[in-house]
Amino acid sequence: MTLSQMHRPLRTLLIGIAALMLLSSCETIGYYSQAASGQLSLIMDRQSIDRLLAQDTLDPEVRRKLLLVVEARSFAEQRLMLPVGRSYRSYVELQRPYVLWNVFAAPEFSTIPATWCYPVAGCVAYRGFFSEEAARRFADRLRHDGFDVYTGGVDAYSTLGWFEDPLTSSVLNRADHRLVSLLFHELSHRLVYVPGDTTFNESFATFVEQEGLRRWLREHPQVASEAMLAREMQMQSEFVALVTRHRDALAEVYASEEPEQVKRQRKSHQQDALRRDYEVLREAWGYRGYDRWFAGPLNNAQLATVGSYNDLVPAFAALLHSVDGDLSAFYRRVAELARLPAEQRTAALQAVREKIPSCPGVAP
Repeated sequence: MTLSQMHRPLRTLLIGIAALMLLSSCETIGYYSQAASGQLSLIMDRQSIDRLLAQDTLDPEVRRKLLLVVEARSFAEQRLMLPVGRSYRSYVELQRPYVLWNVFAAPEFSTIPATWCYPVAGCVAYRGFFSEEAARRFADRLRHDGFDVYTGGVDAYSTLGWFEDPLTSSVLNRADHRLVSLLFHELSHRLVYVPGDTTFNESFATFVEQEGLRRWLREHPQVASEAMLAREMQMQSEFVALVTRHRDALAEVYASEEPEQVKRQRKSHQQDALRRDYEVLREAWGYRGYDRWFAGPLNNAQLATVGSYNDLVPAFAALLHSVDGDLSAFYRRVAELARLPAEQRTAALQAVREKIPSCPGVAP
């Protein structure tokens, strides 16, 4: 088979690998090699969802989930106006719990995460690995260099339209409404993505996920009640507010002129206080869904992950409210913001947030 005869996604992948080999250092080549190998395995192992659904032997629960994905995909395209393309028309049965593992890092005395730069995606606040062992090794090296490090499994990710993203078995154990919202989140990255601005990209995707799920539940009340969603979102809002408050307190500690040893002690006390405050919140909720997250180190790297996905969500909610809930107008405004320099983009979003301090979907 010649290069011109290859399937487009595979051809694109191989051309990309060749270019990176010419441009990269030995260490970077190793990283991109594992990334290319992982992406290639997904391409080679995927099966058509339509063909799977035609099989009489398909597990009933898998069939139900795949049918849900087909319906959610159609909703995303028709109701949310997301560029679905050929994503999530295929399925991959993984032999591991997550599709990949992300490694986050931050300096010992800073809440600003470290970033790594890639072609197309720009600089982002994580490094992804298709092997948990490789992720752990990289995390150990960062930890040895003095960084706070946090590693987390990832159920799904977007290739931003470069490939036909498959559904993976790692997401099928999610509750139905969480599976639907995950698809909305990942598909939104195909619509708007600013290379190098993780907080803008992830906050936008998180908001589209939340708004999309609200609209989905109005037409599919059997999946989950709007009251249940409202309660989940309230808990999420309180979780984000709790973590943000302690993260900001740590930033004040790091900005002080105190000796490093004193900063370490105050950092430890702040982490203990965060755990105690969570225990109080958990008892008030009667819900333990965040226990696994709080079992982590609660270091700067872990706290930074919450900010990346949530800091600008209230601003995006206010922006949608400012156009009376019109998604087309909202997307146009977001696309305009995406073309601005980073500082102007953030300032413009915050200005919208300040003009509409309280509206549906805007966290307090």
